[in-house]
Amino acid sequence: MDTLDLPESRDNAPAPTPIVSVKPVVLPAPHHDGGLRVRVTAPVAGQGLPVVLLAHGFGSSLEGYGPLADHWAAHGFVVIQPTHLDSRTLGLAADDPRGPRTWRYRVEDMRIVLDHLDVLEAAVPGLRGRLDQERIAVAGHSFGGQTAGMLLGLRVGDPVTGVAEDLSDPRVRTGVLLATAGSGGDSLTPYAVEHLPWLRHPDFTRMSAPALVVAGDKDELPMTVRGADWTTDPYTLGPGDKSLLTLFGAEHFLGGISGYEAAETTDENPAHVALVRRVTTAYLRHALGLGDADWAGAGAELTAGAHPLGRLESKGAPGTPS
Repeated sequence: MDTLDLPESRDNAPAPTPIVSVKPVVLPAPHHDGGLRVRVTAPVAGQGLPVVLLAHGFGSSLEGYGPLADHWAAHGFVVIQPTHLDSRTLGLAADDPRGPRTWRYRVEDMRIVLDHLDVLEAAVPGLRGRLDQERIAVAGHSFGGQTAGMLLGLRVGDPVTGVAEDLSDPRVRTGVLLATAGSGGDSLTPYAVEHLPWLRHPDFTRMSAPALVVAGDKDELPMTVRGADWTTDPYTLGPGDKSLLTLFGAEHFLGGISGYEAAETTDENPAHVALVRRVTTAYLRHALGLGDADWAGAGAELTAGAHPLGRLESKGAPGTPS
């Protein structure tokens, strides 16, 4: 099987280290029965650790995305995963009045996490005093990508009020959007218009924060009439410094990022998962000011158009892949 043959780290990136994970840490949240349940995964060593908030896809939970969360933590990041209201583990009834606003409650969950970083830090043995709260990124897959995007400036028209509020947060410096939704309007299927109203009117033109978008070129979703190209809209429509990693032959779960041996993965491919892990880690280090050499190495490997697994392109940022 093909593997991503990137150069060895050249910018003093931390070598992989053992990790520790604590769950659930429960934070006060008025819209959650019993509080917001959070998982924190961190390296056992290192100081000044940057933070990644990871928003799960529809129906998942803090238990998901081990292939990403474990890798990022082993390479020097503290990964924080809240369980959003749409999680199957919470069993929200179909007629629950909170249901139509799950998209908005997700953003509130992330703000609650940001407001309680000291509490989360104290909940993990040995982690106190080791976070760098000035270096915070957000990541999300599928529905979680929209959640992450709103913290970066994406505006979503409220299906009830029609207002598209600015829900960005200045504490978040950059993000990674994985297989997430594109534009609304004529791009949507009738099913999406009726059942997923938060997809009707997104505005990517305000999402100016730096971001890496990851898309599979076989990601055919029932929400859009456009095919896999729809998931690249956050890159093509978003202003400012943006990068796009396209995985050749990948579907919605990008080879299996949602969990180890996850049954929902339709396109299991360990090489794709390895590519996503390495490129996202390099990007996060680059975007958070921790080192550029690995990101430049990824660009040199993946922008020439000859790599069998994918292609990397960027816009708006000098010195990055183009």
